[in-house]
Amino acid sequence: MKILRNSLAALAIVGLSVAASAPAVADAAARDRGSIVITEQASKRILVLPADRASWENRKLAWSWAPNAANGLADLAGSWSNPSDAKLAERGGEKYLLTSASGGFVAVVPYPAGDRAYWAANVGGPANPHSIELLPDGNVAVAASTGGWVRIYTASQGQRSTTYAEYPLVGAHGVVWDAGRNVLWALGTDALVALSVGGTPAAPVITEQRRVPVPSKGGHDLQPVPHRPDLLWVTTEAGVYQFSKTSGGFTQRYAGAREIDRPHVKSVSTNPRTGQILTASIQDGHLCTWCTDTVRLAFPRAELALHGAWIYKARWWIG
Repeated sequence: MKILRNSLAALAIVGLSVAASAPAVADAAARDRGSIVITEQASKRILVLPADRASWENRKLAWSWAPNAANGLADLAGSWSNPSDAKLAERGGEKYLLTSASGGFVAVVPYPAGDRAYWAANVGGPANPHSIELLPDGNVAVAASTGGWVRIYTASQGQRSTTYAEYPLVGAHGVVWDAGRNVLWALGTDALVALSVGGTPAAPVITEQRRVPVPSKGGHDLQPVPHRPDLLWVTTEAGVYQFSKTSGGFTQRYAGAREIDRPHVKSVSTNPRTGQILTASIQDGHLCTWCTDTVRLAFPRAELALHGAWIYKARWWIG
């Protein structure tokens, strides 16, 4: 992903408004659907919208965030270009936004307060960080595609700690913690790996436990499949797969594959409440050649469009 700016596209997003009742949802059906978080690159914000067509058409946000002086991150704001990942995590009864940006920015931010960072750093724009994960000990895993590494940062040791352990992984794009197996899964260009994290929180040690070739080039997104602890979603340049941790095999024969499996899917996730599957993929003719303004849903099938948006990734946001 290259860095690209277009003032006209950014202006198109300025009109988004935050709903007065955010992030509360009015009715039970809407609560079941949950919300969707997007990395919106034109306005350089993380946006959360209810998962209904009216909210997207009327550009009503439940929540938005970007680093600035008000949340104590003005010194890192220069590395906040092309937000590349956004996840909701929970630890110790607290919820957090996990976010990265291709300009080098990575952070763990309390949600919904958003007024500070549990941890934040600039890991370097040339590294192009693409994914982030919060570990049980309070440390943070970061995957950087151009840097070709997965790092464990000692976030448990301080809000701006920059000490890390590193594992080389060509084209590192995704990281997911597996509590059941006590390993960190990481996805690169050619391989999916399981990494154990030993040592101490202050001095972590990364050890490769397993390495599996991906079935097609360009590993991109990596996500758990809720209520199916044996499975991971894996996307590549060619398609969308499910990976079985037990068998070590990848398959494109899963429910909904005809709607979900396609090239250049930048993100995939399953709603843990409803089973609805959300994907974002490259949109033909978009000003941003790796973006879209429309996300797709399966079970039931639907589309949600935020016209003018530069969406890189979209994930379910169930808090």
